[in-house]
Amino acid sequence: MKTLKVLESLTTQLLDIQRINSAASVLSWDQETYMPAGGGMARAEQIATLQGLAHQKLISPEMERLLRESVDLETGIPLDRDGELWDESSQSLLREVWRDFTRAQKLPSSFVIRLSRESSLAQQVWTEAKEENAFSKFLPNLKTILELKREETQYLGFEDSPYDALLDVYEPGSTIAGLRPLFGSLKERLVPLLRRVQNSSVRIDDGILFHAYDTARQLEFGRLILIAMGYDFERGRLDLSAHPFTTSFHPTDVRVTTRVHEHDLPSCLFSCIHEGGHGLYDQGLDPRYYGTPLGDSVSLGIHESQSRMWENCVGRSRAFWRFFYPILQQTFHHQLRAVDLESFYAAINRVKPSYIRVEADELTYNLHIMLRVEIEQELIEGRAKPEELPALWNQKMESYLGITPPTDAEGVLQDVHWSFGAFGYFPTYTLGNLYAVQFYDQARQEIPHLEEEIAAGQLMILRRWLEQKIHRWGRMYTPERLAQRVTGTSISPEPFLHYLERKYGELYQLRD
Repeated sequence: MKTLKVLESLTTQLLDIQRINSAASVLSWDQETYMPAGGGMARAEQIATLQGLAHQKLISPEMERLLRESVDLETGIPLDRDGELWDESSQSLLREVWRDFTRAQKLPSSFVIRLSRESSLAQQVWTEAKEENAFSKFLPNLKTILELKREETQYLGFEDSPYDALLDVYEPGSTIAGLRPLFGSLKERLVPLLRRVQNSSVRIDDGILFHAYDTARQLEFGRLILIAMGYDFERGRLDLSAHPFTTSFHPTDVRVTTRVHEHDLPSCLFSCIHEGGHGLYDQGLDPRYYGTPLGDSVSLGIHESQSRMWENCVGRSRAFWRFFYPILQQTFHHQLRAVDLESFYAAINRVKPSYIRVEADELTYNLHIMLRVEIEQELIEGRAKPEELPALWNQKMESYLGITPPTDAEGVLQDVHWSFGAFGYFPTYTLGNLYAVQFYDQARQEIPHLEEEIAAGQLMILRRWLEQKIHRWGRMYTPERLAQRVTGTSISPEPFLHYLERKYGELYQLRD
């Protein structure tokens, strides 16, 4: 009974912290969607105050006392409670709370407040700088954020690269040394495959995707797809933002955003599907564990696997469009009435090096990630300066993709991540791609006739499988252990590379 009492007290503390963080998240969501432009300074202070309070409660003497009664504070290993054994879920909860506590304890509350304030301000300046194509406007804020993130690595500590201290926040246990061979093996196969596609005699025309499409109807269609995926609008909503994102305050309140352009049908369509994948994960978390690590997603790599699976494995498949393309044709009859399914399928899967990461095809997407990871590491390690970023970015774009962005808005300013201090986030996108294919391959093995179900518009069968296999477990298992439980294997580039080679080999009639 002693173990139960400790867990109840710990959960009470964690709930208070989560409610403060959720309130801060509501303010951040509003900042990105409906807040008037003049509210930026006050909003930054409000968010910083709440995050400072949450941090202070997490590292409070009471939290330390409860943890000291439960785990070895040096190792995080649960203590024997007079013969009482912790069950698996309790052990997982204690392990993850200890991880959060020990990390937070290394950071002064004054630093947490300052980082939050500066990040909130930088996000607003980034939005303006991108709209005005003015990197110089964002540069002072970027310098401040970078200095703070370097300071953070010193607080957290690291063995090899300071970048590891930041990467571990988003993908626990990952290091740049561990990811390097994974990224290297991807690049070794992706670049030759890209060249083969570019040298193919097959030419795919995707011009139909960039005719004029009514924006309200685009949003209506995106909403229809989200409902079919199982996204619950009684517990969520769809709004517009400069950069699509998903935010969750509770499994009963999970919100997604998209962006819509009249002359770019894929932008709204696939961001709805992508963010819907994130939204399903958050709506699928067990509300009984809200506030504790068991009610939180395990890592951003696993989270990204859900969005990339829905966006690519499902949303860019023939099976998906056998059902939904006639509806899209009816929605945009004038534009699509003469375009058959095969032509549309080829158009949405055309390989074409692009300036914008979120609009990249599946083959070139990871090359976008690799150049960002290289730049981030150079910035954090002091081998590159913020003022050099536009030139460095364009140089790497030319090296990886053979193109040079005509503007900074389409280049170094395109991603929001650095404005809110998310250095170390980008590697999780590639990890998500790898996990996505492994999970989807497993789903196909376990769900009879999955693709026939998808072709009939029955997407809930996949949504339920994901909820049972992944969503409901929260942080019960580490990312590596979760992947082992679901697929029986560790993360590997092979299933993903095989998927791409098969898909584009057929589309572009490549010979082995």
